Amino acid sequence: MAEKSSIFDMIGPVMIGPSSSHTAGVVRIARAAIRILGAAPAEAVITFYNSFARTYEGHGSDRAILAGLLDYKTDDIRIKESFTHAEAQGLKYTFKSVGNASTMHPNTIKLNLTAADGRTAEVIGQSRGGGVISIVEVDGFPSNFSANLHTLIIDADDVTGSIAFISSIIAHDDCNIATMNVSRKGRHDVARQFIEMDSGLRPISLEYLRQLSWVKNVIYIPNIDL
Repeated sequence: MAEKSSIFDMIGPVMIGPSSSHTAGVVRIARAAIRILGAAPAEAVITFYNSFARTYEGHGSDRAILAGLLDYKTDDIRIKESFTHAEAQGLKYTFKSVGNASTMHPNTIKLNLTAADGRTAEVIGQSRGGGVISIVEVDGFPSNFSANLHTLIIDADDVTGSIAFISSIIAHDDCNIATMNVSRKGRHDVARQFIEMDSGLRPISLEYLRQLSWVKNVIYIPNIDL
């Protein structure tokens, strides 16, 4: 069955900048990334790939990525002055470009983020047009979520029944699972679950998940456009 398009996909977002791929999508990738980090970044290494590597300055993707790291929305007029705002907030950043990464989507960005408390995150995102994005990798784990929905990221021991148990907790909150991606780096190694849901989890359910002995980390990202 063909995937249906939403009205957002067809008309694009309300945004500042010349291109939804090069500005709105880039802002949204960065806003998703700082929620994965769980803090405002103190340092950021930003790598643009393929067409982004060749056009990020002229199309304003450099301003857009900094604006997203400052948690500005796609229609925030401060995007135009994000270099100034980033400097004022003490954000240290480095831009890199890789113009010929044949295995990557044409509009790909990698963010290596470090918070003031030392926590880190590596996030790879794709801008797919119309402001639509896909977060395709987090800390080396394949992911593939859009940040349009409520997203749950769980690191857990690779124990029998863990996926079913977590799914039952989500079901008790009357949340419908839209997508699920589970990966691990080796047998019996820690597994990472990326779960997109149509509605949000209750705080008590998130706290319960965090208290489970075999759960190592829980990240909850509400729809970043809300």
